[in-house]
Amino acid sequence: MSPPHAQALASAAAEHRDLHTVKRLLPYLWLPGATAMQARVVIAVLFLVGAKAATVYVPLLYKQAVDALSGAAGAAIVLPLGAVLAYGAARTLSQLFAELRQVVFARVAFHAMHQIALQTFHHLHRLSLRFHLDRQTGGLSRAIERGTAGIENLLHFLLFNVVPTILEMALVCAILWRLYNVWFAAVTFLTISAYVVYTLLITQWRLSFRRGMIAAESEANTKAIDSLLNYETVKYFGNEAHEARRFDGALASYENAAVKSATSLSLLNLGQGAIIAIGLTGVMLLAARGVVAGVMTVGDFVLVNAYLMQLYLPLNFLGMVYRELRQALTDMDAMFRLLEINAEVADRAGAQDLRVAGGCIEFDRVGFGYDPRRAILREVSFIVPAGKTVAIVGPSGAGKSTISRLLFRFYDVDEGAIRIDGQDIRDVTQASLRGAIGIVPQDTVLFNDTIFYNIAYGRPDAPREAVEQAARLARIEDFIRQLPEGHATRVGERGLKLSGGERQRVAIARTILKGPRLLIFDEATSALDTRTEKEIQESLRALSRDVTTLIIAHRLSTVVDADEILVLEDGRIVERGRHGDLLLRGGIYAAMWTRQLETREAAAPA
Repeated sequence: MSPPHAQALASAAAEHRDLHTVKRLLPYLWLPGATAMQARVVIAVLFLVGAKAATVYVPLLYKQAVDALSGAAGAAIVLPLGAVLAYGAARTLSQLFAELRQVVFARVAFHAMHQIALQTFHHLHRLSLRFHLDRQTGGLSRAIERGTAGIENLLHFLLFNVVPTILEMALVCAILWRLYNVWFAAVTFLTISAYVVYTLLITQWRLSFRRGMIAAESEANTKAIDSLLNYETVKYFGNEAHEARRFDGALASYENAAVKSATSLSLLNLGQGAIIAIGLTGVMLLAARGVVAGVMTVGDFVLVNAYLMQLYLPLNFLGMVYRELRQALTDMDAMFRLLEINAEVADRAGAQDLRVAGGCIEFDRVGFGYDPRRAILREVSFIVPAGKTVAIVGPSGAGKSTISRLLFRFYDVDEGAIRIDGQDIRDVTQASLRGAIGIVPQDTVLFNDTIFYNIAYGRPDAPREAVEQAARLARIEDFIRQLPEGHATRVGERGLKLSGGERQRVAIARTILKGPRLLIFDEATSALDTRTEKEIQESLRALSRDVTTLIIAHRLSTVVDADEILVLEDGRIVERGRHGDLLLRGGIYAAMWTRQLETREAAAPA
């Protein structure tokens, strides 16, 4: 395919996406059944027409004043006064209608931004964990932020710049044709058209520099944020100079693109000025000939000049407007593309809420892989009886944490089924499923808020007494009381102001507060010292006494009291039984126990 043909196809595809984006936006501006919002749209359009009508009438009043002043002395005392007062009133009305249009339409625009951003936010939470692991969270937040800002920019420039200018140009050409002849309208129309075409062509050419600036800026920000988030790792390896070189490379790319963008702006301004100057010269020559011939007045000469200058003023920002419109459409398209992504895990039609009676969990010949080419779980079958505790152990990469993700239905199984009290979890609503399960994950990430907020997140409507009781059961209340701000202490981004053990105890308290019917402990005490671990184990045993509990562990000392222990290796259950039975068997579990025991004894003197 030849480059020009490929470029034409790409341009057509871009125009199709732009049209599709605008069509996606329109329903939010004219909401079915929202009579108040629809009325605002209609009133805003009426104010728009009124503002432009007043604007194009201003030069006519100016002409009357000039003609009166160039006439008889007696007439010059009375007539200019009326024309001048009308001139001032028309300009005031033009500004008034323009501001009223903005006031009336503001609610429509920001409500549309609100609804689209909220819908996108909800949709992102419906997407699977696979999607969020593949995408950068910062990129998603920027897509929503830029998309909503794009809506504001698109509506602002379209409704307050482009559409009013087109309407004003049509009215001016009609007035000039009606008052004088077709040549005045033709010169005005050709001048404005040439100005618009030239501006769009040069601006389109300059967009490549703009895109380069944005890409380089984004890359620089990403590198800077990534480096600062990994501050400790940078220090560990002494790679400050390496990080500075990476950041410097991105900044150099931004600098080059910015210089090209700035210098090309001069070419744009020069061409725009030349076109307007030629157009003004043309209409002024026509008007001057009319004055000399006696068929036009000095006021007419002033009128045609005022009309072209009046049209030129909003067009002076056309390049910026076009660039912002293109960017707004691009940003909106990126956000709307997120809404077009299908949720990998979705509630089936007619899905019912999970009904938990005893809380029996059953994995029936479950097979699963994050990639179809590599299976993680193979024919995994086990039952966690109601109120009992089953532990899953095994080496790293065996698929232990995948089991908890499947139980939460972050993914759907490829083979087999997972049931709770006989109900296939694919047939129940995700909200009811996750509402019935509590988890203390291995990697506890907290919100950048207070300790109280993070514990209360397990049940946001819980009273303060319940939150403090959960903290006591998790053995963290004493630590909180020692802090100057107590429960109001902020934990920092991702909870990094707390130690790993403190974060996990907050997570345990959060789960205790939730009061779930089923519990999952995914390496829940891995970051705790031995003494604290024993204290929390007592709380966890009390918490899980009558609750179906699944423990995923690497440290075997945490699972010795489990009703059944499953040994997972290479995605299969290779051993099962109680702690003592597995030790007597002398298999994989016994070897793991021996290694961990030797490691603990070797570390004891230290």
